[in-house]
Amino acid sequence: MSEQSQGTWLTQEAYDRLSAELEHRKTTERKEIAQRVETARQEGDLRENAGYHAAREEAGLNEARIIQLEETLENAQIGEAADDGSVSAGTIVTAKVAGKEQVFALGGQEITADVPDGVKVFSPDAPLGQALMGHRAGDTVSYEAPTGREIKAEIVKVERV
Repeated sequence: MSEQSQGTWLTQEAYDRLSAELEHRKTTERKEIAQRVETARQEGDLRENAGYHAAREEAGLNEARIIQLEETLENAQIGEAADDGSVSAGTIVTAKVAGKEQVFALGGQEITADVPDGVKVFSPDAPLGQALMGHRAGDTVSYEAPTGREIKAEIVKVERV
């Protein structure tokens, strides 16, 4: 499982969606924001020009997202979930964790759009994710929570994202 800890796990669909967003932000968004900055700059005194400051902030946020997307895509592990009924990145798991039934997906946060509404996404590298990896419905595993408490998790169902 070490290959999955090398980067964010993404489905091909998530990778393609993020690549398209990156391209849009680097081309269309950059141009539109630059035009708004220039238009606001021409309005005069920059110290009290709210439009100018808002456009500059928008530019900064866009550039930050571009950097985030580039790093995510550069380090992404692209794949599909195992099709053998075992828990892996790209699966939706129904489990009784500490006696309470939960439904969650394992993978990078960027796959959130690929999972049903209300299903949280957890990293396969998180303590629960590590404990469940490779196990199947009917298995019970235990893991140590960040608080140090030992928690039992019974896998009820495993399905692909």
